[in-house]
Amino acid sequence: MRISATTINEMKRLLTYFVAIVAVATLAAACDGVQQALKTNDPQYAYEQALKFYGEGKWKQASDLFTACRHIYQGSPREDSLSFYNARCKFKERSWDEAATMLDDFRRKFGRSGFIEDAEGMYALCHFYMSPEPQRDQTVTTQAIIAITEFISRYPNSDKVDEFEEMLDTLTKRLMEKSYQNAYTYFKIGRYKSAIVAFKNALKQYPDTPRKEDIMYYTAVASYRLAANSVESKQTDRYLAALDSYYSFIAEYPESKRCKELGNLADNCRDFLDKNRETAK
Repeated sequence: MRISATTINEMKRLLTYFVAIVAVATLAAACDGVQQALKTNDPQYAYEQALKFYGEGKWKQASDLFTACRHIYQGSPREDSLSFYNARCKFKERSWDEAATMLDDFRRKFGRSGFIEDAEGMYALCHFYMSPEPQRDQTVTTQAIIAITEFISRYPNSDKVDEFEEMLDTLTKRLMEKSYQNAYTYFKIGRYKSAIVAFKNALKQYPDTPRKEDIMYYTAVASYRLAANSVESKQTDRYLAALDSYYSFIAEYPESKRCKELGNLADNCRDFLDKNRETAK
């Protein structure tokens, strides 16, 4: 028997409704479990329920209970485990900022805890996950590099080392790109002197940057434009500097498609210097 499209759609609608009802009921049951544990005023029971939720991967409910009974176990042998589990709940919920704060507090307070290696690993991961794209401020990226580097230094035999080294490479490339974009922004708005300084600093700080050709190209162009727009008393020195940038580029990238364009700019530099030399005679 063939089932009509209308019937199939109705079945899908009912199934979606049923799934939603089950989800709401499950959440309500979990919330009831938290409330029941809190109403008992029994910290041991609340802690056990928190561990039960934790084992089931119910991070929000577990965290609520860990937080509720935290002050009861402050100063006790259980304090470090409770603090670690609570921080890990936030980590699992992808609340990176909150987890990082809790983990930083944990590693400062419980430096001898059996959880310390895992806590410092998660602390480093939080910063890695919070690191933004190069278009944004890279303060967190620098913090992530520091945290990951410290972890590798302290735990060289950790099974996370290879993964963390790959993350370091990703973060470093992000900083490389940011340094290039900062310099290029100066170039775009016509602040050529600032652009030249920023491009050179980027190359000095990150000599292996994949943007090296771009940096050297824009340095040469910015040097030429700076010279062309300078007052007469500064033009000779700046055209000479532009030629230096040109020669550096063609020495590094003799086959680049940009050589012809830069060659034309270099010819203009030479023409100016030749004329200026003749005038000075």
